[in-house]
Amino acid sequence: MEPVSALKEPKEYRSWWRATYVPPLTGGRPGRFSPLVTWLAAFVLVGALLSVVLLSASSSKLERVEAPEQALSLMVSRTMDAQEGLKRAPQWERQLFAWTSGGNETEQAHAIEWYRELARVSTDPLVPLQLAILQAEAGHESQALLSAHEWADAEDPLPQFADLVRAAYGEGAAPDADRYLVWQAELAELLPSGWFYDRLAERLARRANDVALLSRIQEQAAVRVDRQFVWSHRITLVELGAMVVGTVVCLLLWLNRSEAARFVRLHEPGVPPPWPGAIGVAVLLRGGALGAIGTALFLIYASPDNASLRALAIPLTNVPLLFLAYRHLFRPSGMTFEEGFGLEIGWANVGRLMVVVVAVVAAGLWGEWVMDRLSEPLHLTSHWTEWFDADLVWGSPALTVISGIEYVIFAPLFEELAFRGILFAILRRKFSFLPAALISAGIFAIAHGYGLIGFVSVLWSGLLWAWLYEKTGSLLPGILAHAINNLLVCLSVMALLRL
Repeated sequence: MEPVSALKEPKEYRSWWRATYVPPLTGGRPGRFSPLVTWLAAFVLVGALLSVVLLSASSSKLERVEAPEQALSLMVSRTMDAQEGLKRAPQWERQLFAWTSGGNETEQAHAIEWYRELARVSTDPLVPLQLAILQAEAGHESQALLSAHEWADAEDPLPQFADLVRAAYGEGAAPDADRYLVWQAELAELLPSGWFYDRLAERLARRANDVALLSRIQEQAAVRVDRQFVWSHRITLVELGAMVVGTVVCLLLWLNRSEAARFVRLHEPGVPPPWPGAIGVAVLLRGGALGAIGTALFLIYASPDNASLRALAIPLTNVPLLFLAYRHLFRPSGMTFEEGFGLEIGWANVGRLMVVVVAVVAAGLWGEWVMDRLSEPLHLTSHWTEWFDADLVWGSPALTVISGIEYVIFAPLFEELAFRGILFAILRRKFSFLPAALISAGIFAIAHGYGLIGFVSVLWSGLLWAWLYEKTGSLLPGILAHAINNLLVCLSVMALLRL
């Protein structure tokens, strides 16, 4: 009788980082790339990425916004209005929104930090006044009064602002009511309508014991606050609905995980692709370098007011990479773009396509929620300039539409083609899924030029979309999930700052 050990199949060794299955190459590839040109392209591409990192780390983020004083005032005022609207909402809504986002104290702390940063470089006298109002409303009246004391000997209108702050937040004897009426009139001329004006005006009305004026200020503010809260409320409910539906889908797929892999597979061959890795790297480096040069030329010579040309920058700078990929990777393998990227899945698979897209959108939203919860105790946040877009906030309707096309159509399509369809696919011929996904998503995140929180957020999205390509064999789910993600961001910005 043979020993029991002889009957057992030897376990197949699987490397955690090296690809265990690489499909054979298909087709012939005449000619060779010049190593010198490829190394030069690598130098250009690495230099472009380093420039993004250095500019992000060294330059002031406030330089990204043309009018940072007006932009930050609008953003903080609307954010505080949303928090005021939440106080007026039913209890269940307050609990729900407290779970989905940070509380009022967190928002105020971030706003104070951003205003302090702006106050160091801005000459606008409204900036220190708004900072003082924020500090006082956050419970730091002493800091606001100390600033007011320092303004007494400064240039106009800071002494006038000092009188307003002391009158609103000071503890001394209240002046006569006529003096408060004068201050109310001055305040109406100095501050635009919004949260900052309401807070200071309410304080002055309370100190003057003017019940009628206080009631009128509160009623006018309530109309604006309720309108603002409705739009923010709707966007939040859409995101929550996507999270709930996507979570249910994820649970169902997990419960039926034995069939899930076959269910989500939408196209063959998928990744790894039947291309030679060396030629793929050369194509990626050369196409990426040409795209980086094209992007630099657009930034230097294209007018920032020309939204149409700016929107075309994304497809035009990706043309060299896609052309080289088709000529040296797809065509020699006997593939079209539709076949190589899995863009044709057939109408019969539309239902399965939407299932996996909803699941991954929910996973992305859950990732954002977890990052928000983890960043709060560490006092980390994305800088406000990273998601403020002047065209979405202040642009004309035509300019806003063009910006929407850029964010929701062009960026998802061409970024997925480049970073998942080519970069991730080439890496998968050498590495297993996780290293290939981390490398491609890391480069994708670096190229956005965000801070730490923004980097982690984009990295998480890149990992999810790489997983989609790995499991479905098609780039289409990743493109759609990317587009939905960008659409939700655009709608959130417009609901908060434009509507």
